[in-house]
Amino acid sequence: MKAGITRFPIFGLTILAVLLLAACAPWQPTLDDPEIAEQVRAPEGGGEPRGLQVYPLRNPAVRELEKAAEAARSEGDFDRAESLLERALRIEDRDPELLQRMAELQLSRGRWEQAESYAMRSWELGPQVGDICRRNWRTMALARERDGDVIKAAQARERVEICPVEPPERY
Repeated sequence: MKAGITRFPIFGLTILAVLLLAACAPWQPTLDDPEIAEQVRAPEGGGEPRGLQVYPLRNPAVRELEKAAEAARSEGDFDRAESLLERALRIEDRDPELLQRMAELQLSRGRWEQAESYAMRSWELGPQVGDICRRNWRTMALARERDGDVIKAAQARERVEICPVEPPERY
């Protein structure tokens, strides 16, 4: 009888310890929301991107990996899309478009800090004008807003307006 009584408190304490340890684990949101990235990519006013656009030459292997990643993302396979973008970044680790696509993917997955970090790196390495600049700052604004930093989100939204540079007139 005594052995049965002592087993119950030990079993109960074990369960309690497991529950307490589980509560200490960091929470990682699993959003996987492809529509949040579309908020970043859509040009304002629904038309074509305005202002000067800069498109650097791209490595063909990177382009293929990027296309495959976009296809995986549109199918909802975020893990595969992330893996393909990581492979592309191993080839071209300073490509602003790749970094921005990774930022948008991280945004879709609810990884706000990573999204902001990739977008900032893309902005730092990129042309800092045009559509990619707007996408960088929209990503940072959404990530900061979702992370609860409303003031920095508002500052990032203001930076979006600085990105368009009108091309010179042609005669």
